[in-house]
Amino acid sequence: MAKKVLLLVGDYVEDYEAMVPFQAMGAMGITVDAVAPDRQAGDVVPTAIHDFTGDQTYKELRGHNFAINKDFDKIDVNEYDGLYIAGGRSAEYIRLNKRVIEITKHFFETNKPVAAICHGIQVLTTARVLTGRTLTAYVAVGPDIELAGGTWKNIPADEAIVDGNLVTSPAWPGHQAILKAFYELLGITINN
Repeated sequence: MAKKVLLLVGDYVEDYEAMVPFQAMGAMGITVDAVAPDRQAGDVVPTAIHDFTGDQTYKELRGHNFAINKDFDKIDVNEYDGLYIAGGRSAEYIRLNKRVIEITKHFFETNKPVAAICHGIQVLTTARVLTGRTLTAYVAVGPDIELAGGTWKNIPADEAIVDGNLVTSPAWPGHQAILKAFYELLGITINN
């Protein structure tokens, strides 16, 4: 049976963290509905490219436009097998949307697979679903995880951590690890 995943994004989502999972999951035959608060199918959100150029933190550059393919107001969470939360600056404000938090809580209450990368974990901290969980995120989000009752692990950017139905990675270099683990949580087997 084909799987269906909800991808949460917003303005200035990290470019790779929206584009790569959307395309990679689509290549696996997964139906991916990309949504953002206050957006409808056919709208776009601007993306940001985060890169390290010698400063103490990343530099944010303007990325591409990312197409939304489902109306946010028409989401029925029961139609989805999993949730993927992209990172970037969008996470810090989409987490203020009550419906985003309700959607996130649904996937934890029903024990459906959830993937979150980089700053996307900020949605999880606001949803208060991290008590007793071990996970990772971009280093600046580590204190938020601890304050939300989770245990933060500082791991290399190209790795991921699985804890029950949740898989997390610190940043876009972890796409291979987070996507592989997310596929497994969805029950998708890849034969070499």
